[in-house]
Amino acid sequence: MKAALQVQGLRVRLGDQDVLNGLDLTIAPGRWNCIVGPNGAGKSTLLKAMAGLLPPAQQLSGQVHWLGQPLAVIPRRERARQLSWLGQGESASDDLRVWDVVMLGRLPHQDWLAAPSAQDHAMVQAALQATQAWDWRERALGQLSGGERQRVLLARALAVNAQIMLMDEPLANLDPPHQVDWLEQVHCLLAQGTTVVSVLHEIGMALHADDMVVMQAGNIVHHGACADEATQRAVEAVFDQRIAIHPLAGQWVAVPKV
Repeated sequence: MKAALQVQGLRVRLGDQDVLNGLDLTIAPGRWNCIVGPNGAGKSTLLKAMAGLLPPAQQLSGQVHWLGQPLAVIPRRERARQLSWLGQGESASDDLRVWDVVMLGRLPHQDWLAAPSAQDHAMVQAALQATQAWDWRERALGQLSGGERQRVLLARALAVNAQIMLMDEPLANLDPPHQVDWLEQVHCLLAQGTTVVSVLHEIGMALHADDMVVMQAGNIVHHGACADEATQRAVEAVFDQRIAIHPLAGQWVAVPKV
């Protein structure tokens, strides 16, 4: 089975500092991987590199493969169909209607200057309903709160209907009930065979993933199943033993040590 994403010998420099130190990583298809680690570990940089969003000058060495193909040989339009991206602080014009913002996710599937198809409309409606943003579809993006805006941008990413979905801090500005809604949406994506990779600061939520990529100082120190003791000990170690992971009511939780 081809890997959904593969990184080989990835070394990245931002300014005069190396932030990724020759990383190797393989993401199996149809699984949810969470990238965790302390601030400055290189989590977001790794995610951007896997998405092909880093300027070439920053990627000093290494290769990224999507679904068995080198990223460099995949045409940009095909990239936009295969992988969906939700980054930190995503921008969109405040004057745009919510419906139109989410429809932007369908652009890779449309012919040049063609009107949206019935399928495009159906995908946008489904994405807005999944994120509970349907009632705002006629409102301008600038009229929404930070949490509402984040749900609209998530809907835009969902509307792409890509095989791979990468999300950098997708829970930003979401209150706890909508964080749970996000978790349910991820499980729906997994049920459809989508590969999901997310950077999360919320370790308790990250423990719901299938696998965890644990980073520290530009290195991957562990990659394994969230339920494995070795993974949990690695997470505790990179946070200087200031958190502890325990089972509770059939799931894993992270609690601060005092």
